[in-house]
Amino acid sequence: MASSRRSSGEAAALSGGDQETPGTGPPETATISERVQVGVHQTPQHRDALAMLRLRGAARLDLLRRADACRRAHFGDRVQLCSIVAARRGGCREDCAFCAQSAHYATGLKAEPTIAPETVLRAAREAEGYGVSHFGIVTSGRSLPERDFRAVLEAVELVARRTRLLVCASLGALSSARARALAAAGCRRYNHNLETSQRFFGRICTTHRYADRLATLRRARAAGLQLCCGGIIGVGETEEDRVALAFALRDLAPEVIPINVLVPIPGTPLAESPPLEPMEVLATVAMFRLVNPGAILKVAGGRERALRDLQSWMFLAGANALIAGNYLATAGRPAAEDLAMIRDLGLCVARLDGEKGRREPPWLKSLNRGWR
Repeated sequence: MASSRRSSGEAAALSGGDQETPGTGPPETATISERVQVGVHQTPQHRDALAMLRLRGAARLDLLRRADACRRAHFGDRVQLCSIVAARRGGCREDCAFCAQSAHYATGLKAEPTIAPETVLRAAREAEGYGVSHFGIVTSGRSLPERDFRAVLEAVELVARRTRLLVCASLGALSSARARALAAAGCRRYNHNLETSQRFFGRICTTHRYADRLATLRRARAAGLQLCCGGIIGVGETEEDRVALAFALRDLAPEVIPINVLVPIPGTPLAESPPLEPMEVLATVAMFRLVNPGAILKVAGGRERALRDLQSWMFLAGANALIAGNYLATAGRPAAEDLAMIRDLGLCVARLDGEKGRREPPWLKSLNRGWR
């Protein structure tokens, strides 16, 4: 059943994902407030999701409340933490308009070679020390040269064998053989974002196609890897584009959906992009949660700048995961501050036991005590 769902979903994504299921959601004559009633026990349709993004004032707060109820219904009060390491930075030949690592733009970020597997392992152990459960190895470029790919495989094996972390990777386009090699090395999850709607994709990248991204996702799934697939907002897209992305992701059914918010990088085409308002970002997160109720929803790059004093509200908006520490080309905030935020909200860090028979370190057990 799951396999057939993904097959039809990928077809929907390739065609723009605009299909609606007859007989679900409010009637055509429903008001915006009536459309927002869907989401916790009923899957919203495109027009419902669009209505959510157009709410203002107290109605927006009601939207967040519903997204929070949806999060708690599916995930309780647990928050998943992940951390990433840039194993190779800069020098990318792709022209993604938002990216500091693209060689097409004078961003001041110099290309760096792939770091040694032992260096990746040190970063993983540091991340493990502050309680993350997933560790991502990320490289720049459309795909890795074979020598660099072999180095990443070695790093995956080291982290999987010598830590309690679940290893993820984000290495650009994958062949089926490379996807299988990653899985065999101990990689559990692959990140490859759709970034935006199919309609808008050509406005932010011209060196590869939306369909190329879908093909990599299919190969990763076929190799037995979980999917981490989301996008970026604030790049000039419309509300309709955000909704189309949310539904394309619903059809693809990734285990994790990361939502990034643009950090304008000097030298890139989007350097002068106006910032999104915090409540607009939160409403977008809430819409993604209600459209994708069973996915782990991660607010990733740009949250500090975009949400400002409302960072803790991302959980009220339905998020249940975050990246702890730094991002690829921009700094995050100290992990201790995120842990304090989670504690202050009465939430708890997702337990580290499970797939690898792991146990919580004593400090995390103490942090979580009494929250369950």
